[in-house]
Amino acid sequence: MKNVVKVVAIALCTAVIGFATPSIAQNHDTLKVNPDHAIKKAANKVGNKTAELAVKGASKVADKTYASKVGPSGQTIYIDKNSKYYYVNKKGAKVYVSKARLKNK
Repeated sequence: MKNVVKVVAIALCTAVIGFATPSIAQNHDTLKVNPDHAIKKAANKVGNKTAELAVKGASKVADKTYASKVGPSGQTIYIDKNSKYYYVNKKGAKVYVSKARLKNK
């Protein structure tokens, strides 16, 4: 009989603690920033920078650099095998521009 009372007492304590803990842990006043959003934002930033560096490295090896001209905002201009002019944006994408939009260095 003593064992049954002990088991019931332990179960009752566990139930009380189990119901009280989630209400304390999920206090929305103290949680200002969504951690998932912060992690996603940081991951996107790192991914964009990695892509930018990879494309710039591949462009330096495979394509020619236009020495006397820069892009609309001062970017380095590359010339591909089809004689098209482009620069690499912050997300690592090649942005093709016409020769008329290029500026002198």
